[in-house]
Amino acid sequence: MDVAAAEALAQGLKFLGAGLAMTGAIGAGAGVGIVVGGAVQGIARNPDASGLITGNMILGVALAEAVAIYALVVALILIFVA
Repeated sequence: MDVAAAEALAQGLKFLGAGLAMTGAIGAGAGVGIVVGGAVQGIARNPDASGLITGNMILGVALAEAVAIYALVVALILIFVA
């Protein structure tokens, strides 16, 4: 294997790794959907608790999105640094 082919293979594997790292965003999207769906059901069943439910929902969405941001950071590190 010559040098150009080895560099092309390494570049391709970096992009493959970055794509696999972004699979964490799938879980974050599903998590946000489940959290918001549960909050909507809870508010529909007990409208008096909407303030408490909404606050907890926002916290849950922020934590779920943090996982997606970490996955994006890992993917960007794989592409530009590794």
